[in-house]
Amino acid sequence: MNFTRRWIMNPEKIAELKEKARTVRLGILDALGIDKRGHLGGSMSCADIVAALYFYKMRHDPKDRFMKDRDRFIMSKGHSVLAQYAALAELGYFPKETLLKTKTLGCFLQGHPERETPGVEANTGSLGQGLSIGVGIALGGRLDGLDYHTWVILGDGELGEGQIWEAVTAAAAYKLDTLTAIVDMNGIQAVGKTCDRYDLGDIRGKFNAFGWKTFEIDGHDMGQIVKALDEASGVRGVPSAIIARTVKGKGVSFAENVAAYHNNLLTKELQEQARQEILAM
Repeated sequence: MNFTRRWIMNPEKIAELKEKARTVRLGILDALGIDKRGHLGGSMSCADIVAALYFYKMRHDPKDRFMKDRDRFIMSKGHSVLAQYAALAELGYFPKETLLKTKTLGCFLQGHPERETPGVEANTGSLGQGLSIGVGIALGGRLDGLDYHTWVILGDGELGEGQIWEAVTAAAAYKLDTLTAIVDMNGIQAVGKTCDRYDLGDIRGKFNAFGWKTFEIDGHDMGQIVKALDEASGVRGVPSAIIARTVKGKGVSFAENVAAYHNNLLTKELQEQARQEILAM
């Protein structure tokens, strides 16, 4: 699929993308299930970004998922893979009903991404490794003479891992302009506020200091998201980073900005409440 940039200024298409983001959020609930622990908060916070990537920006085809020039997507904060699963199911990479089997024995949809899942490019979940994988994939594309773009979603808490910054410096040194890092800046880690545990200060300033072209957006404003994706893919000579300010658990009132829903379970009643709130967004 190769969605055109005309969508960026078309209100009807922006509305379609918002609807796709709603579908992704509902898919997250299906994958999470009832009385089954899973990562609701971070999956919801990046749902709009994931929807924009898969349904607007990235070049890919569910019917030819190994095409050489497909864009690559890495969910570095692998615990938020439920958002990716929901998008892949909606696109037809696998049947939607498979979401209901997530994190069950024998199902290829587990709690963190694995390459056996159709549409998943890399195993992630050990935080801090995804951007390094993205650097390698981007370098591979250059060596092979392919023009695909590599997109990596990072968590803001994940930025405390030193390997991230080694990858940041490497990407700048190799002038990887086909690589974009997207930071899901929701401000909440597993046990509380990110700034209270490992405050990295000015994240955008740090990427700038290492030579990246940066953008800062509201990660729930679809117009801002698609504009930033288009601008990032047009950067030449340096890698790009999008700092997306988001809300942990976005769309589910009892989970918004609540650290407990970084990894928690839903009762039947809470799942139904969440579903109704998402439908009303």
